[in-house]
Amino acid sequence: MARVTYYQGKDSALAKDISMDEFMKTIPSRSRRSLKRGLSEQKKILLANVKDFREGKTKRPVKTHCRDMVVIPEMVDVIIEVYNGRSFHPVHVTYEMLGHFLGEFAPTRHNVKHSSPGIGATKSTASASVK
Repeated sequence: MARVTYYQGKDSALAKDISMDEFMKTIPSRSRRSLKRGLSEQKKILLANVKDFREGKTKRPVKTHCRDMVVIPEMVDVIIEVYNGRSFHPVHVTYEMLGHFLGEFAPTRHNVKHSSPGIGATKSTASASVK
C-alpha cells in the first residue's frame, strides 16, 4: 500500500493544486515576505526550468545558484541541484520542504577531520630529519 503524504492537513493531490494565496497563508513570515517582494530574474529562470523539466522538454537536471528561493508546490517531486559554493548538491523536493529555502538542504560547511600532525608541528618532531 502506498504511503499517503499530507501538507497542512491536505492530501498531496490537493496540495499540488493549492493557489499561491492559500499557500502563502500557511508558510512562515520570512518566506512569505520573500515571495511578496517578487521573484528576481534568476528565480523566474529557475521556475521556467522546473516547468520545462516537468513537461519533459529537457532531460538535464535543474541546476541553480538560487539558494534563497522558497520551495513552492510547483517544485515538488523534482530533483534540483543547488550550488553549495563548491559543487552542485542534488535535492529531491518533497512536501515537507514547502516554505523552506533551497539553501537549507545543500550544506556549505562540513566537519574537518585532521590526521596526525606533520613534521615540525610538535617539539619532538621539530629537530627530526625530513628524510
